[in-house]
Amino acid sequence: MINSIKNHSRYPNLLVFLQFLLIGLIVLFSKSFFSSIFGLAIFVVGAVLGLWAITHNKLGNFNIQPKLREGSKLITTGIYTWVRHPMYTSVIMMMLGFLVSTPTVIETLLWLILVAVLLLKAKREESLWLEHDEEYAKYKNSTKFFIPYIL
Repeated sequence: MINSIKNHSRYPNLLVFLQFLLIGLIVLFSKSFFSSIFGLAIFVVGAVLGLWAITHNKLGNFNIQPKLREGSKLITTGIYTWVRHPMYTSVIMMMLGFLVSTPTVIETLLWLILVAVLLLKAKREESLWLEHDEEYAKYKNSTKFFIPYIL
């Protein structure tokens, strides 16, 4: 059953929908918008990482869905030198900033589910890249998934 869902043509759309739903719910359930300097710092670092990643991605290369666009090019410069999915790292960190500011059980659960959804998106993208570009396997072996030098 799970494989049939992953192979369905709407699976990428479902992942994007869930990602934005979870982000919206985390923001909605946050009791105070950045009530801690630590939460704000985490959010800002995440935003900077996301902006850095965008500067190394050409406009036609970037895709919010876990699909490869026609003519996609592997990016290995900037933050992509150390992390294969810096945009997902960015989202995880920004939402962690909300969670740290006003930690609640519901926000923690939503954040954990968001991390799982982003992990599914990243895994799907990686399988597509491995089929699309033989250089991706080397790139994958020389970089980390979400966190430089760690994971």
